Amino acid sequence: MTISRRSLLRLAAGGSAAAALSQLTLASAMADTSTYRAMVGVFLFGGNDAWNMVVPTDGRYATYASQRGSGIALQQSSLVPLTGTPFGLHPSFDTLKPAWDEGALGVVLNAGTLFQPLTKSLYTSRPDLRPLNLLSHDDQQNQWQGGRMRATNVDGFMGRMNDRAEKANLPPLISIAGSHLALIGDRTAPLVLPSSGAISRYGYNAASTDPATKARQAALDVFADGSSYGAVTDLTGKGISSAYAQAVAANTVVSATTSVVDKFFVNPTTGVALTSEISRQLLRAARMIEARASLGHAKQTFFVSQGGYDTHVGQLGSHINLYRDLSMALAGFYNAMKALGLGNNVTAFTMSDFGRVFKGNTQAGTDHAWGSNHLVLGAALAKGKIHGRYPDMSFGGPEDSANDGRWIPSIATEEYLGAIAQWYGVSAADLPYIFPNWSTWNGGGRGPVPMFG
Repeated sequence: MTISRRSLLRLAAGGSAAAALSQLTLASAMADTSTYRAMVGVFLFGGNDAWNMVVPTDGRYATYASQRGSGIALQQSSLVPLTGTPFGLHPSFDTLKPAWDEGALGVVLNAGTLFQPLTKSLYTSRPDLRPLNLLSHDDQQNQWQGGRMRATNVDGFMGRMNDRAEKANLPPLISIAGSHLALIGDRTAPLVLPSSGAISRYGYNAASTDPATKARQAALDVFADGSSYGAVTDLTGKGISSAYAQAVAANTVVSATTSVVDKFFVNPTTGVALTSEISRQLLRAARMIEARASLGHAKQTFFVSQGGYDTHVGQLGSHINLYRDLSMALAGFYNAMKALGLGNNVTAFTMSDFGRVFKGNTQAGTDHAWGSNHLVLGAALAKGKIHGRYPDMSFGGPEDSANDGRWIPSIATEEYLGAIAQWYGVSAADLPYIFPNWSTWNGGGRGPVPMFG
């Protein structure tokens, strides 16, 4: 991936107390939180085999089991039924069953990166219409996050959304998963928080008596007021001061000893606090949402992630733990939002590099493929809906880009993410800026998935 120097500096600024260094000249604005909304992107790094996350339970199950093979296919009796539909979830998602029953969980089938709508015939005859470098982790992650399928991605859809958002002292675009392409905007930068602990100034100790430390800290204090040293020094000094102030504001939230949301991030069976990385990230997002008014945020956008989905070997065992951690973290997050009275105001959604080959490999794993299924969580969703179409499971058939079940997506990332952006409040005029290929997917019978209602 090619990243400009400007973008690299933005990301570098995000990873420390200088998280908002590039927010140098943004004005303060106390936001109106009466129409508050938040979107929470959950990126599953490695390529999630969501064909075992969402499984048909009707007559198609026999074909599913035969085509996947005994080393990959789940037992039908183990699936968590999605009442009212012919589908079930992986058994580790049992903690999300209440959300489905309440109408707050949705499923989007066979979504993925597309440059334009593709049939099997077009895929075979027109390689120039395919997304670049299919099956590549880096390239497909960048295309999901950046939205350009046949060009270099240097910024991301969340960053571009933040470019058009109302500005606040503390950026409303917040990552708790490190620095990623999705977060880069043209004029704005995210706040990047650690998943545990507070933000600290490297090498800073106000109580230190060490002469070298005291001298360095004194120099930084002088530099922070650089008005007498020229415009560049003054601007940079103000940026550093602003970044430190933002770190203090964020620390007030993440280090608070009491919070309404903490008690929901527990194992529902044992009551023990959740400690997985994805649960820590979502808990931190929940705390920032809890503090939305004091932070002056009318809207917030979050990026969190979970790794480990490159399951070439022993997938069944890997998925048990990955999905259990993800399910309990999402359930805790959803229950926390309900406790805050924000069930209808917050939507979480999954993304991943790509789906995986339907046919298992010889190591009881699966290899890189293309289309995949995704979960959306929030009380604003249309209730009890499965969106899209499960593919024809014929190997080498009309939806297989190879001969082993590498399904051509039937829903584009723009149709999936664009629906969430519209619900979030992105204007029709801004959608082409946020999704560079929007015109391809908004007209002619295509458009945002009708997830909300």
